[in-house]
Amino acid sequence: MIALLLALGSSLAYGCADFLGGLGARKAHVLRTVMIAAPASLTVELLLWPFLGASFAPATLAWGAASGVASAAAFALLYRTLAIGPMNVLSPLTALASATLPVGVGLLQGEHLGPAGLIGLPLALAAVVQVSAGHGAKSARPSRTALLLAFGAGAAIALQLIFLHQAPSDSGVGPLVVGRAVSSAVTLAAAGLMYRRLGPQKPAYAMAATAGVLDSVANLLFLLAARSGDLAVVAVITALYPAGTVLFARSVLAERIHRGQLIGLGTAAVAVSLLALT
Repeated sequence: MIALLLALGSSLAYGCADFLGGLGARKAHVLRTVMIAAPASLTVELLLWPFLGASFAPATLAWGAASGVASAAAFALLYRTLAIGPMNVLSPLTALASATLPVGVGLLQGEHLGPAGLIGLPLALAAVVQVSAGHGAKSARPSRTALLLAFGAGAAIALQLIFLHQAPSDSGVGPLVVGRAVSSAVTLAAAGLMYRRLGPQKPAYAMAATAGVLDSVANLLFLLAARSGDLAVVAVITALYPAGTVLFARSVLAERIHRGQLIGLGTAAVAVSLLALT
């Protein structure tokens, strides 16, 4: 139950971070937003270090660095995917891929689900697709390139979560600090190489920084959830993050929640209840 609540908190934080990051990216080039968000996220993890502890054994450094590279790749692939579109088709595919790969890894590592979990897990996967699907998805057909990028983005997100889960359980926030430092360095290097293409627009500093802080909180909650529960369950619940984005868009931007998304939210509630009984 603790792992489930932590995963739900991680999902909500990811959803809110994506919402704020998306708003920030409307005001300036997305790399300008990330140049603010990434250091803010790293600052939070450094502040947590004295309270939660951190060790930097070779395994922690390796898995943390791997998660950082995967995080940078996920960012690049995800935004390239959404730029090609259609978002309402590609977003569910990305979320589904980010959920199914950790489930497979968890089951291969010997995790077992009870009868309720065997029902709740497929329901949760279905909810991931329903919640993240927008209106009119049937009318648009993505290109083969867009489909490959969508699955690539989902796979990169999944690898980030899997690598964090593989880090030693007694490493504290060590893998988060290493991963964020690596992903920040990669992102800042990319921004430096593309500086002339970033445009003159200034980023929304407060919005970008808040997105970075929430992303750091989401990573921490996921790491704690994965250490106290099954990766197969925790990853699927975390992948429900589009629900948070949808709800924030509804409350802040007055965007309409479509019938399929409402069904997805209800399905997610049922799935979480079943997984809690596992």
